[in-house]
Amino acid sequence: MAQKVAVFRKEHFNAAHRLHNPKWTDEKNEEVFGKCNNPNFHGHNYELIVQVTGELNAETGYVMDMKILSSILKEFVLDRFDHKNLNLDVLEFRDLNPSAENIAIVIYSILRPKIDSGLALKVRLYETERNFVEYPVD
Repeated sequence: MAQKVAVFRKEHFNAAHRLHNPKWTDEKNEEVFGKCNNPNFHGHNYELIVQVTGELNAETGYVMDMKILSSILKEFVLDRFDHKNLNLDVLEFRDLNPSAENIAIVIYSILRPKIDSGLALKVRLYETERNFVEYPVD
């Protein structure tokens, strides 16, 4: 019987953003998003945990080579998001509010085609020590 194992890679990036809905008035944006609607943006020290689950490869003993996962994360997520203004510098957020939920979904959509489709993928993103999101949800 094949054994399934979950492996995790933890990364860190810093980014600024502003939560804002251009269809709303300034008052409504302030009411809903509060300080997160600061017109001059605000930043977070994000912690990203990527979980890959699958059967062990009988020859390597790996679910996935963690060096490869690390390289994928660096090239396609960290280099793209770290020390960036998500609203202004990251194409996916030009018309999408960069909430933690949307950031996690975007990261997942970037990673999914790069990870073997036979492996399950999950993204957990900490916006603060106490606030985090996970995508997808079982």
